[in-house]
Amino acid sequence: MKEEIILDGFSLTPEDVYTVSVGNARVGLSDEAKSRIRISRDCILSTIEQGRYIYGVNTGFGALSNVIIDAGQIEQLQQNLIRSHCVGIGDLFPESTVRAMMLLRANFFTRGNSGVRILLVRTLIDLINKRVHPLVPQKGSVGASGDLAPLAHLAAVLMGEGEAMYRGRRMEGGAALDSAGIKPVRFQAKEGLAMINGTQAMTAVGCLALLKAERLVKIADIVGASTLDALRGTLTAFDSDIQAARPHPGQMEVAKNFHRLMKESEITISHKNCPRIQDAYSLRCIPQVHGAVRDVLSYVRKVLTTEINSSTDNPLVFPDKNKIESGGNFHGEPVAFAMDFLGIAMSEIGGISERRIEKLLNPVFSELPPFLIDRGGLHSGLMMVQVSAAALASENKILASPASVDSIPTSSDKEDHVSMGLTAARKAQEIIENVEHILAMEILASAQGLYFLKPLKPGLGIQAACSMLRKTVAPITEDRPYYEDIREIRTLIENGSLLEEVEKAVGPLQ
Repeated sequence: MKEEIILDGFSLTPEDVYTVSVGNARVGLSDEAKSRIRISRDCILSTIEQGRYIYGVNTGFGALSNVIIDAGQIEQLQQNLIRSHCVGIGDLFPESTVRAMMLLRANFFTRGNSGVRILLVRTLIDLINKRVHPLVPQKGSVGASGDLAPLAHLAAVLMGEGEAMYRGRRMEGGAALDSAGIKPVRFQAKEGLAMINGTQAMTAVGCLALLKAERLVKIADIVGASTLDALRGTLTAFDSDIQAARPHPGQMEVAKNFHRLMKESEITISHKNCPRIQDAYSLRCIPQVHGAVRDVLSYVRKVLTTEINSSTDNPLVFPDKNKIESGGNFHGEPVAFAMDFLGIAMSEIGGISERRIEKLLNPVFSELPPFLIDRGGLHSGLMMVQVSAAALASENKILASPASVDSIPTSSDKEDHVSMGLTAARKAQEIIENVEHILAMEILASAQGLYFLKPLKPGLGIQAACSMLRKTVAPITEDRPYYEDIREIRTLIENGSLLEEVEKAVGPLQ
């Protein structure tokens, strides 16, 4: 993992975002970025000196943009903007998400289209490097003109106002800056507006959600393969010729993963000539479903990679052409669509997983003990695990309803179409967390199913997964509080140890 990320405005990746927000890498500026920032600021200052009117610099905001601001009040205008926009409510974003927001904000300043001082950018980076984390509520953004309310809470701390966490303590923003040895910034012309116009809240949530989703689809293949073996399913549907006849990239990747995960399965060999010709769709169509999700994630990655290296401010400064123009790059629609699609796709991972859990517990289909427990009746086994998974899967269906199809006018109808991008991103993140739990439930059930098939061994990848799982979760011989097992397995998924152990056995999954 990188120890330092150097920002240039053009080459940041979602992995870099993770490295800073979760891995705690330091942040720096490239020499080219410093030059662009200075040139952009000079353009703003020279335009003001010429007596020209620039939106949000010497005018009011939104529906008040026709109000001209006296030159002596320009700094006060910027401070007032931040204070008036601190209207976020609800739970606070995790520190990792706030770090991602600050990183993305700093990166887009380095493109030289915002006209801020380099002092502001350096101060923002100081907050990251010295681990001063503004307290940012999750609700209050409609996604245009970007994520105004959340970013205002972030900007307030740069002014020495608002609230922040520093070294585990919640305190006023000014006290946090003072404790970290950072001087507050008094925003000058355009700088307050530049701090809050943009999509950095929704994009920060989206980047972290995407990376978790990309890890989870590999886990979904491991878990699905474990269930396929436990149910004595056939690999016929994963045949390479079948995939080549409909060559979606994700579908082909999933099929390859299953062949590697189930290599040397004694269970598969044992029922090679059984009369079952076709499995249920939740098994037979795994390449098509898991694969389609992978293709969605590729699209989402492309959108987010573009967005984190874009200028989403307004107005934008183009020093080489000596012009400052107002536009709509702050509108979150590209990210909103991507986040809704991400939520829809990952909801399907949870939905098909829940169906496989039901198959494992149903003796009519599984030919295993009902609810995967001996002495059924006295013991309920995993009956309620499937109920819990069903609850989460159904909740995901509600959460997957797109936010981006909604819009509500604001600012006296001047801002009459908005993206709801942050809502879409937050919903996608919640769906992904639910899916993580559902997959933990499925592998709990499939490992128990494999327990009943001993001494036959499953595929090499599945053996590795079960071996890791059995270090903390014992086979089920009588009822117990299964939430403890689910929690242990989720930890193995979340910290990457389950995937790492499987990939040691079969090589990197696609």
